[in-house]
Amino acid sequence: MALDADTLKQLLDTVERFVEQRLRPLEFKVAEEDAIPAEIAGEMRDMGLFGISIPQEYGGLGLNMSEEAQVVTLLGRTSPAFRSLIGTNNGLGSQGLVMDGTDEQKEMWLPRLAAGEIIGSFGLTEPEAGSDAGSVRTMARKDGDHYVINGTKRFITNAPRAGLFTVFARTDPNTKDARGVSALLVEAGTPGLSLGAIDKKMGQKGAHTCDVIFDNVRVPAANIVGGPKNEGQGFKTAMKVLDRGRLHISALCVGMAERLIDDMLKYAMERKQFGQPIADFQLVQAMLADSKTEAFAARCMVEETARRRDAGQNVATEAACCKLFASEMVGRVADRAVQIFGGAGYMVEYGVERFYRDARLFRIYEGTTQIQQIVIARAMAREARGA
Repeated sequence: MALDADTLKQLLDTVERFVEQRLRPLEFKVAEEDAIPAEIAGEMRDMGLFGISIPQEYGGLGLNMSEEAQVVTLLGRTSPAFRSLIGTNNGLGSQGLVMDGTDEQKEMWLPRLAAGEIIGSFGLTEPEAGSDAGSVRTMARKDGDHYVINGTKRFITNAPRAGLFTVFARTDPNTKDARGVSALLVEAGTPGLSLGAIDKKMGQKGAHTCDVIFDNVRVPAANIVGGPKNEGQGFKTAMKVLDRGRLHISALCVGMAERLIDDMLKYAMERKQFGQPIADFQLVQAMLADSKTEAFAARCMVEETARRRDAGQNVATEAACCKLFASEMVGRVADRAVQIFGGAGYMVEYGVERFYRDARLFRIYEGTTQIQQIVIARAMAREARGA
């Protein structure tokens, strides 16, 4: 159910002020210290940002996809680490519970996720399982009314501060693909669960990832998302939330591109060469125009696809199109921004090189560009066959 127009406007105005007045001034500090200040996390909790997509009956804001995209686009106008802090609570870390969780699981975890009392984390990627998600090797062996989990998850966002892990593990050892993989809820602090060192990444400082190691971790069978009846259904749950996650990241890419366009236009109008602003030169104008056009196209794609999803349409192909185009688009815009800034674009103090590095990840996580291409092409073939 959509918010009324006045409430939505108030929310968007509040988020926009928060980004401009609180988050943007802290971008260099977060990059240098590789940490988000505790007071900022507290302010995000107070604003309800940890629960924007969680239903209101569980303490969230209950935004639909169109509303969520508008909020995320605004958050994209600053360092992506800030958005990452709330990302899994609103995405894969909660939506599987919203769609497939038992009443008991929802009541136990969703209010705490929505309030930011705990951070959710999503454990799928492994040393040998990334794009080929069906090749999960982490095992969950049935032992009475419990499962015993063994394996390692890699590059897990928010793992260093997570309170709840949604872990994909193979509960049927006789399968070698997505069948037989279940999603299990594992609370931080469970004996046998440990964390690796925080990863040192190319960009997105302040957004932490690390390995999550399971060494005979015992969890009740009731911790399968949806309960024991959902054993082996983990990937079906994941597929249900993919559209929302892809649109969320696409909206984030749009926001970052629009921020970069603002910065590069301002610089081009102020920077003078040969006695005039470089914005007067046609080749610079071409880079500005291409960036504006591509960002606008991505925004239109996200807005239309979100609207269709809210109307109940199947947008799996369109969401993949958005993720493919928006993530590639923001990479091109970031590259042009460095070019327009010239030597200054290569220097840390201007911040453009940081966004250039940050943007590179968008083409990899939440499904690589190549995976989106496969998803789109296969859907086209199915439709052509009438399947």
